[in-house]
Amino acid sequence: MKFAHLADLHLGFRQYTRQTPQGINQREADVAGAFRRATNQVIEAAPDLVLVAGDLFHSVRPTNAAILDSFNQFRRLRAALPETPVVIVAGNHDTPRSAETGTILKLFAAVDGVQVVVHASERLVFERLATTVLCVPNLAWSGSPRPSIAPDASATHNILVTHREVEGMVPRDPSDLAYGGVPIRQSELRAEEFDYVALGHHHVANELAPNVWYSGALEYVTTNPWGESRERGSTAAAGDKGWLLVELGERLRISFQRVEPARRVVDLDPISAAGCAAADLDRAIAAQVEEIPGGIDGQIVRQVVYDVPRTTARDLDHAAIRAIKASALHYRLDLRRPTRQRDITLDTRGRRQTLSEIVTDYLGRRPLPAGVSRDRLLALGAVYLDAAEREMAEE
Repeated sequence: MKFAHLADLHLGFRQYTRQTPQGINQREADVAGAFRRATNQVIEAAPDLVLVAGDLFHSVRPTNAAILDSFNQFRRLRAALPETPVVIVAGNHDTPRSAETGTILKLFAAVDGVQVVVHASERLVFERLATTVLCVPNLAWSGSPRPSIAPDASATHNILVTHREVEGMVPRDPSDLAYGGVPIRQSELRAEEFDYVALGHHHVANELAPNVWYSGALEYVTTNPWGESRERGSTAAAGDKGWLLVELGERLRISFQRVEPARRVVDLDPISAAGCAAADLDRAIAAQVEEIPGGIDGQIVRQVVYDVPRTTARDLDHAAIRAIKASALHYRLDLRRPTRQRDITLDTRGRRQTLSEIVTDYLGRRPLPAGVSRDRLLALGAVYLDAAEREMAEE
């Protein structure tokens, strides 16, 4: 039995100011296009089952264009594969904060063969496939008690589908945790009792165990696509987006299906402006932009420049910078001021400690409640500190 594992489509995602000739945000159109290409690939692969592990939409109230286009794609999928059921499990982005609030996801249950699980855990049995799918939407993890995770002893194949961060996958951006909720402990998944655990929430395809996978997103749907573009997945090259084709049988087989992006995300090598005059920096910026393979037109580009005094930033050729911005879909010139000295205190040997060392030392000694991972606390502390440092540098 083979099935498609998709997640984090984030349809309706909007970013930057450019619009298509039809007046749709260009990034929204890019994300919709990625879903259409993925749908084509799924139809060609002809799986026995399709699983969408959360965040079909980017918001609880998606745009009309996103609703209509996605509805049509699911109808097209079902028309091409009439024997292939589709299961959609709600993620944090497309779930209302209250169970009493309506959700657009229920609309898709009107498509024959599509089943949607939004609020509470639900076990779906597909007798023809001898398969049971335990669906645990994001909201189910927020209640008390936690969801009961157990396979169906009568099924040949047991699959668990859920959407949330799992302990061990530390987010790059602290805001990923803001509405995602408390992470799932890996022991809660009881993965060893399931043939496969399909996860959503992390946007890069990653393996937590041989049978536990995040499929990743189909497009860049984050405020920091450049950081994500450098993250390498378990079976994919850095920056690749796509979905997973999974085969259950005597041997578990998982293959990453890359979805061609609408445009490239380019993170140029950082430039040091220390000791540079504005004219020198202008030339360095222009040289890097000119060397982008395929050019900058329509791409998403970031250029970080360190140690830029205010006077140098003021004297840059801003007309040339505006011309670069006009060519790219989005060009972010990230000028960072010279870093401040932040050595604050002395260690036991009389050596100055950095703020990072102080935070690490404090978190390493702080008493923790039962069940809280100190390694995870230290990792999150580093993430928050790094975010604060970037904000200070940009200010």
